[in-house]
Amino acid sequence: MPGASVAVVRSGRVDLRCAGVIHTVTRVAVNDETIFDAASLSKPVFAYAVLRLIDAGYLSLETKLSAWVPEYVDDDTRSAVVTVGQALCHSTGLPNWRSAEFPLRSHFAPGQRFSYSGEGYTWLQKVVERITGEPLEQLMCSLVFQPLAMTRSSYVWQPAFETNHVAPHDSAQQAGPKRKPQEAMAAFSLHTTAGDYARFLQAVLTGAHLRSETASLWLKPHVSVRRRGITAIRPGLDVDTDISWGLGWGLDPAQGAFFQWGDGDQGRHKTFAIGSVSEQAATVILTNGSQGMAIVPELVEGVLAGNQPCIEWLGYERLPKDSS
Repeated sequence: MPGASVAVVRSGRVDLRCAGVIHTVTRVAVNDETIFDAASLSKPVFAYAVLRLIDAGYLSLETKLSAWVPEYVDDDTRSAVVTVGQALCHSTGLPNWRSAEFPLRSHFAPGQRFSYSGEGYTWLQKVVERITGEPLEQLMCSLVFQPLAMTRSSYVWQPAFETNHVAPHDSAQQAGPKRKPQEAMAAFSLHTTAGDYARFLQAVLTGAHLRSETASLWLKPHVSVRRRGITAIRPGLDVDTDISWGLGWGLDPAQGAFFQWGDGDQGRHKTFAIGSVSEQAATVILTNGSQGMAIVPELVEGVLAGNQPCIEWLGYERLPKDSS
């Protein structure tokens, strides 16, 4: 793995560590200001903004997405009843991403079960933009980045990122072209630093800028995860994963943990965040290599007590032990 940036939050304090290089050819070192592709770690940050809008009275968890952006899913009776809450907890019945061959539709009754869906988040983004009359990037700046002092974070590529950002690397540590999003996408386009994301995790741990009941509801289980994989579009055999999903975070109710992973640039960026309100501890791990998740199990063990079922559910393999 070429490079990584890791932040650990404990009782309000942040410890930041960096290692490796931003590019295997230039060999420039990763530092505290290095920009990483957060990939799906974008989703909980967007969910936080949605909850702030709910607190402000713009919408509710029961607001139907079709009431505001009906054209996103045409002629589908199931999708017509999808709500904000169901989009946030991945129970819309929509696929992760739409097919070029078939119309987008819900594959089961919304709220029936968990099936990870970037489409649900994108639809909700369109709803939020239509209700507020503001583009996503502007909303994220006013609702999240500015209040939390996240000065090196954006859902669109910024000129300030050009001089200090990582390149994506494959399993042979060969660097590929860097994706530089020109359009803000709630589901995956966030670029940030470990330090900035740690500030967001501090807000999650404390419920900052949210009503107390909203902060509590955010991390409450809304749907159980009953499959080994992240998608469950088709009927199948249920298993006990010990995992649930809240309003933007995966949850381990027994351990009191919340989590989210990210997989960007065709798997050449790997990211992970996990925390516990009861322990007032969290960590974010940003990497620029396809094998980046191998460091997750050991790092998480150093931050949170107990076993974390999400590690097994996601199938993260540990780094091999040094036999020397």
